Amino acid sequence: MTRRLARLLTLSIAALSAAAARGQTIQLNGAGATFPAPIYTKWFSEYHKIHGNVQVNYQAIGSGGGIRQITERTVDFGASDGPMTAEQIQNAPGILHFPTVMGAVVPVYNIPGVDAELKFTGAVLAEIFMGKITKWNDAAIAALNPGVKLPDSDIAVVHRADGSGTTYIFADYLAKVSPAWKKTVGVNTSVKWPVGVGGKGNEGVAGQVKQQPGAIGYVELIYAIQNKIDYGQVRNSSGRFVKASLGGVTASASAAAAAMPKDFRVSITNAPGPDVYPISSFTWLLVYENQKDKAKGKIITDFMHWMLADGQKYCADLGYAPLPREVVALEEAAIARVK
Repeated sequence: MTRRLARLLTLSIAALSAAAARGQTIQLNGAGATFPAPIYTKWFSEYHKIHGNVQVNYQAIGSGGGIRQITERTVDFGASDGPMTAEQIQNAPGILHFPTVMGAVVPVYNIPGVDAELKFTGAVLAEIFMGKITKWNDAAIAALNPGVKLPDSDIAVVHRADGSGTTYIFADYLAKVSPAWKKTVGVNTSVKWPVGVGGKGNEGVAGQVKQQPGAIGYVELIYAIQNKIDYGQVRNSSGRFVKASLGGVTASASAAAAAMPKDFRVSITNAPGPDVYPISSFTWLLVYENQKDKAKGKIITDFMHWMLADGQKYCADLGYAPLPREVVALEEAAIARVK
């Protein structure tokens, strides 16, 4: 922890302790991405143990909902796995993006009788989710998985039904590796799906894939682990098949950290490097630069300092990669913009 950050934390803790002594309870309301919901739940719980007078209510309604609610100022902070577009920022001037953790989106599947860890390329995933590959024993899938006995059964595509940063990450990756996807489906938190059924939130997609034989979907890594769903390896830009891991996600961020834009809005999908897991991303808190409620603004900045200094140690146990030190240093300075 830097001396500057330690001093800021000491001052903020003193102010919050004084509020607690006066018996004041302050509640922060946030909404948005389901991708980071497990780590956010852990953080808000741990932060409350230190500051008993601070309650944080977070609704995991999807990135689209988080962007909408922070734009309408019905919450104190939003959360999104996809950075806001220039048009969205124009409708909500003064919004700042703060990376919180990094995670991976994985292709999950349920194929009875297949115990092997399947391999996918971005091109094959794009064709599956566009409805061009419809059978599990399709030649394109079989060629990537020699020796695996794939069934002659239909593929049931499951995607997000709500506005979703997880969708943004997945679509952003597919658009980089598939010209057909980029042209016909594109990149957004909500896209027009050519095929499939929708599930609400990461948990909804995971639940549908787990219950439906022959299904394939995409979820944040922790949801695959918690639900014990098979997930495949994905070929990266170096031509290697990589299974999602904290190391692979961290490798994805290394190049981005060196050239991080001042507003932190950056894509790290399909990043270069032999160890990179290609469907990786930051996730962001969305906070207004000028806070209408100064007491809440002070708590928000204190929480973000705590998140960068102490909160990162909880990442690994929940399947997230901590932020690179270079990004943490940049954010420490940027937090001072919140007034």
